[in-house]
Amino acid sequence: MQYTTEELREAARQIDSLLHKLRATCRTLEAKAEPQRYRSQITLATRRIRALEIAAERIAAAEAELSREGEQGN
Repeated sequence: MQYTTEELREAARQIDSLLHKLRATCRTLEAKAEPQRYRSQITLATRRIRALEIAAERIAAAEAELSREGEQGN
């Protein structure tokens, strides 16, 4: 499926926002008095962070590809 540069930039912006919030959530949970009680939530947040990092990398690659195609077309 083809996406516009604008769509890719917006997706990246949204992912960056989610990553920021999830990282803050992890820090908060890990700072609690008994972080072992929140181990499953920490694990879930950590896995989501990694998944979103992968998505952000793929979006950046797709955006770079669009940019290269645009340069070759001119």
